[in-house]
Amino acid sequence: MAMTFILTVMTLKMLIPKLKSLKMGQKILDIGPRWHKGKEGTPTMGGLSFLLAMTVSIIALAVYSYFTENKIWAAKFFITYAMALLYALIGIWDDSLKIRKKENEGFTASQKFLLQVAIAVVYLVCMRLWGGLTTKMYIPYFDIYPDLGVGYYVISVLLIVGIVNSVNLTDGIDGLAASVTTVVGAFFALAAFVIITPDLPAALISAVVIGGCIGFLTYNFYPARIFMGDTGSLFLGGLVIGLAFLINNPLISLIVGIVYVCEAASDIIQVGFYKLTHKRVFKMAPIHHHFEQCGWSEIKIVIVFSLITVLAAAAAYFGLDIK
Repeated sequence: MAMTFILTVMTLKMLIPKLKSLKMGQKILDIGPRWHKGKEGTPTMGGLSFLLAMTVSIIALAVYSYFTENKIWAAKFFITYAMALLYALIGIWDDSLKIRKKENEGFTASQKFLLQVAIAVVYLVCMRLWGGLTTKMYIPYFDIYPDLGVGYYVISVLLIVGIVNSVNLTDGIDGLAASVTTVVGAFFALAAFVIITPDLPAALISAVVIGGCIGFLTYNFYPARIFMGDTGSLFLGGLVIGLAFLINNPLISLIVGIVYVCEAASDIIQVGFYKLTHKRVFKMAPIHHHFEQCGWSEIKIVIVFSLITVLAAAAAYFGLDIK
C-alpha cells in the first residue's frame, strides 16, 4: 500500500505538467452544472498514475505469490488484474478520442457496452479454466450457495459491466470516485481475511487499490489539479468487481458499492422517466449532480457519500461468509 501511494504521487508529479504541455485537458459539457465550466482544461487521464503504480506493485506481488503460495492464487491474481487493465484500455482509448475530438464523447454507448461485455466473458472463462471458478453463487445474509448453472454467467456479466459503469458514473466531481473506492478497498482488505477461505490475492489487490486511491487524492481532492478520466474510473471499476469475485461473493459489490449503485440507478431513472413523461425526477443526474444543484459543495458530497460507504461496508460485513 505504501509503495503504491508513493509511486502514484511521484507519477502524478511528472504526469500533470506533461499532460498540460500536450493540452490533454477535460472538455466540460454545456448540460452540466454551469460552475463546472471553470474546470475545463484540467488535465485528464490521471488514472494512468495509479494504473502504472499499481501495475508495478501487482507484478511484484504476483511473482512473489506464484513462487511462494498456491498457483491458483497466482492465476486469480493475474486474471483479475488483466481484466481491470483491459477496462483501463477502453478508458484510455475513450479519453484519447474525447481529447482529439475536443468534446466529452468518445466511444458510442453500444461500442463501449459490447467491449465491456466481451471483457467480462473472457474474464469468467479464464477464471473458470485457471482460477477455480464454479457456478455456485453465495447469497449474502442467507448463507447459501445455490448452483445457478448458466445463470451464474449471465448474472456475473451483468454485475461486472454494471459495477464498472457505475464507478465510471461516480467520477463526476473532485475526489468522489477515489474517496468512495478507498473505503470499498478497505472493506475488501478486511473481507479477504475474515471469510471462511482467506484470499491472499484479494487482500493484496485491496491494499494496492487503497494506496493508489489515497495517492491520487493528493491531487484530485477539491479543487482537483487532475481528473482520473475513464482511464482511471473503468480501471477501478474492474478492480472493485474483481475483488468481489476473488472473495467468492460477487453480490456483495451491490451492498458495499451502494453509492455506485445509486449513481447508476439515478441516471437510469432520470433517462427512463424523462422519456416516458418529459419530466425529471432529479434536478440533474447522476445523483451527485442533483445534490450540487441543491447547494451542496463538492467537499460535502464527497464526505457524505464516503460516510454512506462506511455504513454500507459495515452492513456488507454481515453478508460475508465468515469463518
